[in-house]
Amino acid sequence: MFRKLLYFFSLLLLASCSISKRANRILADTPIVDTHIDFPWHLVEHNKWHQPGYTAYAVKNPDGDFDFERAKKGGLYGAFMSIYIPARYQKELGRSKQVADSLIDVVNAVVRDYPDKFALALHADDVLRNFKKGIVSLPMGMENGSPIESPADVAYFHKRGIRYITLTHSRDNQICDSSYDTLHTHGGLSDYGRTVVREMNRAGIMVDVSHLSDDAIWDVLQVAKKPLIATHSACRYFTPGMERNLSDTLIKAIAKTNGVIQVPFSHYFLSSRAREVFQLAEKAMKDLGLKENTPEGRAFMRTELTRTHITVRDVADHIDHIRNLVGIDHIGLGSDFDGVGLALPPDLSDVSTYPVLVSELLRRGYSESDIRKICFGNVIRVWKANE
Repeated sequence: MFRKLLYFFSLLLLASCSISKRANRILADTPIVDTHIDFPWHLVEHNKWHQPGYTAYAVKNPDGDFDFERAKKGGLYGAFMSIYIPARYQKELGRSKQVADSLIDVVNAVVRDYPDKFALALHADDVLRNFKKGIVSLPMGMENGSPIESPADVAYFHKRGIRYITLTHSRDNQICDSSYDTLHTHGGLSDYGRTVVREMNRAGIMVDVSHLSDDAIWDVLQVAKKPLIATHSACRYFTPGMERNLSDTLIKAIAKTNGVIQVPFSHYFLSSRAREVFQLAEKAMKDLGLKENTPEGRAFMRTELTRTHITVRDVADHIDHIRNLVGIDHIGLGSDFDGVGLALPPDLSDVSTYPVLVSELLRRGYSESDIRKICFGNVIRVWKANE
């Protein structure tokens, strides 16, 4: 009996190794494009910004989720840098724009200091060209449209390298309502917001509907003339009542624009249970007097979250769900790395771990063509259509 069990587990191990090798082979000629990485704000939040040599964190940053060394290991060659504008800056005219410009300067400084490792990507084709050179592209997306204080700001930020704008974030702004706010200031898009969407279509900036209220997304669907993107939104099917995730009806509507839904990895989005077990683990960490941004805190959370069995499989379930609803052409990856703290499955904890997800998709029967579309093809198509 023991020999039979040993033989069985040996076969499983060999199969797993074979799948891992196949995943790595696919990624050898397939660049991953992740549409939401909060590295610039991570530098601000953790007091690393404007220290002498701060751009070196882009090369090696062990207490964050993103750096060059792990990006190369994971096959990440299109890392959309999130130019995140906290909602508190909306209260002061001009402040949001100032913050956006300063974060764009951070990305430009990284590229300037490490041209052998990083490059901007102003066009979709730049990602593929840089990939062939072994260089990681850093396209930029603005998370929160509050810096768009006049229609002319759309062209201004396009010139500065912004290639998508998440129209709002955690609070209603001058453009539209947020899924997290309860005020519903505009009942969807404002009249000004309609102007902004049209101007984004004209300028060549993708309209991102993540964080929007349902009414705002429906309004965008009426106004926009180019394919939409949801840069980091998952399926409400797994999180009933959570407006931040997309309903099946909205997923279908976005797909009809030939758009794409970029699946995030965080516990917050994966399921009601995933949120609950993370919150319990976080409370246990704090009760022990451990802090999140310490080796001890991270080690404790990794151990606790491993016990919960929230894994890459939960992320793949969202990908399955979207495929079953609208097909393979409307799925991508938007991890939210460096934006959700430790709320990540232990086997998808940083940018080195994309091969784990590719391996899981292979186990589920996804073809190599399917995986290439998910990794980069679908989002590149939408980007080009907006160009």
